[in-house]
Amino acid sequence: MRAQDMLRQGWRATAKSTTVFASDVGRGLLAVSHNTLAVVGLVATVVVAFGVGRPDLRHEFEQNALHWLQERHETRELASGNILTSLVEVDAVSRATAVDVKALQRDQQALTQWIARRYKVAPEPVGALVREAWALGERARLDPTLILAIVAVESSFNPFAQSPMGAQGLMQVMTRVHDDKYEAFGGTHAAFDPITNLRVGVQVLRECIARAGSLSEGLRFYVGAALLDSDGGYAAKVMAEQAHMRNVADGRSVPSNASNTPPASAREAAADTATPPAALPAAAPASVPAPMPERVALAR
Repeated sequence: MRAQDMLRQGWRATAKSTTVFASDVGRGLLAVSHNTLAVVGLVATVVVAFGVGRPDLRHEFEQNALHWLQERHETRELASGNILTSLVEVDAVSRATAVDVKALQRDQQALTQWIARRYKVAPEPVGALVREAWALGERARLDPTLILAIVAVESSFNPFAQSPMGAQGLMQVMTRVHDDKYEAFGGTHAAFDPITNLRVGVQVLRECIARAGSLSEGLRFYVGAALLDSDGGYAAKVMAEQAHMRNVADGRSVPSNASNTPPASAREAAADTATPPAALPAAAPASVPAPMPERVALAR
C-alpha cells in the first residue's frame, strides 16, 4: 500500500513540474512574440515616416514592388504556355493603320469596301488610306480618287511593295531620289509607313503635274517616262482606275473585277476631265530639270 502511495505522489509531482514548465515556456514565447511584433511595427512605422518625407524613395519602392509582381505574373503565365505575356504592349494598336469603316463618310465607306473586295485587302487599313487621301486631296487640290488610283496601279495597296528599280511603298516613290522628303518623318524607313508614303507620294505627284503642265503628262513624269516615247499605258491605266473609283464614290455600281484598261477613244477624255487645270499651280519654268527617268513603267 505504501508503495502505491509513493507512486501516485511521484506522478503528481511530475505532472505539476511539467505544467509549470509548459506555462513558463508559453509565457516566454508570448513575451518574445509581443516584443518581436513591437520591433517590426516600430521598424515599419519608421520606414513609412521616412518614405513620406522622401517621394523619390517611395516611387522607387513602388516601382520595384510592381516589377516584382509583374515578374511573378509572367512566370506563372509562361509556365502555363502563354508566350505573349512578356510581349504585351497595350498601346500597340496606336501603330496600326486602321479605322472603323462605319465612322467614315458614306462615299468613303463605299469606296473602301470596293477597294477591299477588288484588291483582297482588309477594309480597316484601306479605310485609313481613303480618309487620308481625302485629307491630302483637299490640301493638294487633287481628286482623292486620283491618289488612290495611283496606289492601286503602283502597289495594289501593298505598303511593303518594292520594284526592281527601287521604288518603294504604296505609291512606289523612289526613296533614294526623294530621301529629303522623308527627313521630316524620321528617315527613309518611313517609306514603309503607309500614311507617310501616301503624303510623300502626293507631294511628288503634285510637283510632277506642276512641271509637266497637265495631269497626263504629270503622270508620265511620275512614272519616270518623261524622256521616253511612251509611258507603257501607265497614265491611261491610272485614269481608268480613277474613273471606276469616282463612280463608286458617287454611288454608282462598278464590278470589283472591272477592267482598268479603257478603249483608246476614252483616254483623252479622261485626261481632260480627271483634274481641273485650276486645281494645280502653274507649270515650273523650262529650266527646271525633269525627274530622273529611273522609274520606267515597262521596267517594273
